[in-house]
Amino acid sequence: MYNTLKTVLLLGMMTSVFLLVGRMLGGDRGMAIALVFATGSNLISWWFSDRIVLAMHRAKEATPESAPRLTGIVTELARRADLPMPRVFVIPQPAPNAFATGRGPRHAAVAVTEGLLRTMDDEQISAVIAHELGHVARRDTLTMAVAASMAGALSMLAQMARFSMIFGDSRQRRENGLGMLVAMLVAPIAALLIQLAISRSREYAADAYSSKIMGSPQPLIRALRSLESGLQQIPSQTPNPAVAHMYIMSPNDIFGIFRTHPSTEDRIARLLAG
Repeated sequence: MYNTLKTVLLLGMMTSVFLLVGRMLGGDRGMAIALVFATGSNLISWWFSDRIVLAMHRAKEATPESAPRLTGIVTELARRADLPMPRVFVIPQPAPNAFATGRGPRHAAVAVTEGLLRTMDDEQISAVIAHELGHVARRDTLTMAVAASMAGALSMLAQMARFSMIFGDSRQRRENGLGMLVAMLVAPIAALLIQLAISRSREYAADAYSSKIMGSPQPLIRALRSLESGLQQIPSQTPNPAVAHMYIMSPNDIFGIFRTHPSTEDRIARLLAG
């Protein structure tokens, strides 16, 4: 219920930003157009955000025939966690990482990169999958996927405003210059705030869930250290910064208060503290 409420609040935040920019760009007419666009974006975000995120990553669904090792691990962990079997996807990226998405436990998907499968042993992979199942069990996945699609939409709004500012005719720039400038400045900030609204505490909770399912924190600790090392060695290929908060470890973290994830050291310390 808490995550559903948070999702509704995030959708309301995005609608407010679109209406503000629409009003500044085109008055009442612009506001009406923005409302239609925001409503459509909200519906798409709610129902199709998971598909959008998976498509952004060019993720391919795994089957027992195509990926017996991975699907076997997920099947066993879903059984231990007493969760419905999620769909399983493989992302064609060399950097090790993983995320979960979906509207809830009955519509969940878990995606891992080729790099993770190549560099980790079965116990580490299991710990990572258990972490992602923690997000599924807590129903974090809908909020995270909606936030990703919303941040992407707001980034697109900023790009459209920038294009209009540069290539629009002089009359349009005179009449709507302030609105364009606000869109260019406000939309990226709103996108970042939306990501930061997905509390970093969710990662601590999913880490604890993994430790419980695995029976020890050590597998996830080894996996987190391997993830950090791998992401330092291999350049990020994240399709859009808007999805960074979804991963078990952000591939393009920002230091300080703008970090979307806790530091690896903090996560390990929490795991060891029990």
